[in-house]
Amino acid sequence: MKQEVTLRQSLTLVQVVALGLAWMTPMIYFSVFGIAYDASKGMITEAYSLSVVAIFFTAYSYSVMAKVFPGSGSSYTYVKKSMHPIPGFTVGWAILLDYLFSPIIACLTFGIYLHAQFPAVPAFVWIILLNIVLAVVNIAGIQFSASLSKLFVLFQIIFIALFCAYLIKGFHGFEGVAQPFANLDVGLPTILAGASIICFSFLGFDTVSTLAEETIQPKKTIPRAIMLIILIASVLYVVTSYLIQISYPHLTFVNLDSAGFELMKMAGGATLGAIFTTVLIFAIFTQGLTSVTSVSRLLYVLGRDSILPKGFFGKLHPKYRTPVNNIVLVSIVSLLALVISLDMAVKFVSFGALTSFAFVNLSVIAECYIKRRQRSLKQTFQYLVFPLAGASFIVWLITLLDANALTLGCIWLAAGLAYYLFRTRKSRSFSASANLFDGAPAAIKSE
Repeated sequence: MKQEVTLRQSLTLVQVVALGLAWMTPMIYFSVFGIAYDASKGMITEAYSLSVVAIFFTAYSYSVMAKVFPGSGSSYTYVKKSMHPIPGFTVGWAILLDYLFSPIIACLTFGIYLHAQFPAVPAFVWIILLNIVLAVVNIAGIQFSASLSKLFVLFQIIFIALFCAYLIKGFHGFEGVAQPFANLDVGLPTILAGASIICFSFLGFDTVSTLAEETIQPKKTIPRAIMLIILIASVLYVVTSYLIQISYPHLTFVNLDSAGFELMKMAGGATLGAIFTTVLIFAIFTQGLTSVTSVSRLLYVLGRDSILPKGFFGKLHPKYRTPVNNIVLVSIVSLLALVISLDMAVKFVSFGALTSFAFVNLSVIAECYIKRRQRSLKQTFQYLVFPLAGASFIVWLITLLDANALTLGCIWLAAGLAYYLFRTRKSRSFSASANLFDGAPAAIKSE
């Protein structure tokens, strides 16, 4: 009998955290700094602090569901098993939008930055080269990806610490400085506006749930990893924001999109700016690497469940034990980076991620509070109040997306639902025909 090929269960807690942080990309803090600073009117520390509290509820819901259903399907598995296969597929289809376009964003930004550094080399050359490298590394196995991610995430954290050291070195005291949290009540609407943008800096913690079947003791490791990722990111973002706010209480930028680079030059001159660009390129690489890992695993689970054609999507390479077909397909799709705009790709990612977040919060209520009747005072907070708070905040963020993002997202969901209904109807028809055929000999015999 041919032995079934399964995913290799080898990831430790440190490796899972590294992969999650690599997808999240701590350096994204500087990529969105200008827009977030402008939206929050300089109240950047307050906005990040509020975002941490808000995103905690959704992270907590993911950690709960990772214990209940320790499979690799992430939100797709959680919603399917706690609610119903149809909303489960809808959420899986939505998060597929997020995961498919994340490598595209990585390739696109990689091409933009390296073309800016080396103008003689066209951006499309860097995009194609990155696609090839990401595919090869992912095919080689999860251990190699985890090792690279751990190294490059460490580079990012060291750089952020170096930047903070520059700020502390140049700081001249608190006298006359507007302290963070001093005007919290006065500026709450402004802080909320900033927080709505800043929450996107935390996207990615959920991707580690797709690695459950490759993780040692997933019921314990995945929930811990999710909360550690949020904790590490929160400390990095809030501390850095606080130091920036007290060092430069009145910042203005020539270009909000390049505010992070302008900030580097203020704090450390051209030297820090050059280091910043180098580390950012490494960060983009690791984000692309873990994006391909996540989406290939989600496609594998959808194929294994026969939602997508199992012969292609549900197949693992016998030697590498990785979903090679999915990795190659994702690399081909990522070539859309040659023609799509960054703005459009970001809209797709935001819609998919937020839709998934909202449903995972609701799945905690459906599974733990309703089905399992876990309703003590403590459990009511854990399985009703917390997930409701998370779902409410996420739904509010969805309403802040522009009309184009909502329209395109709804079209994607409608197309997915139509495909699901067609496929399941076809399967039911096939089963009915098979049953009829199987029953014919018995009927003939009885005559």
